[in-house]
Amino acid sequence: MSLWQEQRLIVKISKMYYEQQLTQSQISKELGIYRTTISRILKKAKQDGIIEIKINSDFEDVYQLEEDIEQKYKLKEVIVVPSFDDSEDIIKQRLGLATANYLKQIIKDGNTLGFAWGTTLANVSNQLINCEKKEIDIVPLVGGPGAVDADYHVNTIVYKAAQAFQGKAHFIDSSAIVNKKETRLDTINSQHFRIILDYWSKLDIAVLGIGAQLKSSNLIWTGFFGNEEIEELDKENAIGDICSRFYDSNGQVIHSELADRTIAIELPSLRSVPYSIGVAESKEKVPSILGALKGQFINVLITDEETAKELL
Repeated sequence: MSLWQEQRLIVKISKMYYEQQLTQSQISKELGIYRTTISRILKKAKQDGIIEIKINSDFEDVYQLEEDIEQKYKLKEVIVVPSFDDSEDIIKQRLGLATANYLKQIIKDGNTLGFAWGTTLANVSNQLINCEKKEIDIVPLVGGPGAVDADYHVNTIVYKAAQAFQGKAHFIDSSAIVNKKETRLDTINSQHFRIILDYWSKLDIAVLGIGAQLKSSNLIWTGFFGNEEIEELDKENAIGDICSRFYDSNGQVIHSELADRTIAIELPSLRSVPYSIGVAESKEKVPSILGALKGQFINVLITDEETAKELL
């Protein structure tokens, strides 16, 4: 077959498939060519540049950001919310909606779903509307925060998510950070907490906020930390936290006296969770997000456009 004849056949098949919307089986029957040959010819047409597929979208740059970050950091999925010069509150609402929709997409009967706490995750629970009923268990992944609005409390978030999916909620009746190591040991060895630990061991989905460096964090932390704790974390080069557990810029977990008083899931456990979803935005959190990625504590990232650009 001459080059002209070969290209004529490739173009003919390409037009039948892409313009006339015929299936490969229909083309095979009409031209008397094996279906496997049709598939091979279409593949060659793409490789040779005879077929060029262009996807038109107002958000093409955003979708490219998602793809670039997925590939760079070997993530299961990245969702980037477009930026429109909105306020931080509006951006957090959009992140909450994107996360809520993603949860509705992936959650299945029999799953165990875990939440951390904070303003962003409160937005997630608030955006869980029109959800299908699911036979799921929903648990906190960390004890309660300090003096913070009840709307942002982990038990509130768990309760709202359980209502949305008509699932079963479980709660932690303890602070995230207690005064003594012995208090933590008494708590985690209690009969009630053993049930929580069992759910942590079989998590299917974890929804996590990512805290910025302590020196740039908000005043929520002042309810937990004194100068001694802050100095200890600074000495250990803490770059961020997930579930009140701190790590450095290389994703190494910081083992400290503070960690021995923390009631929360262990960060290495998150590496085996099928969907470990980090939800975070802002330039000041970029080092914290990078540390979480290096530590492989998350395999799905939901963020905004400006933060995504900084990550690249």
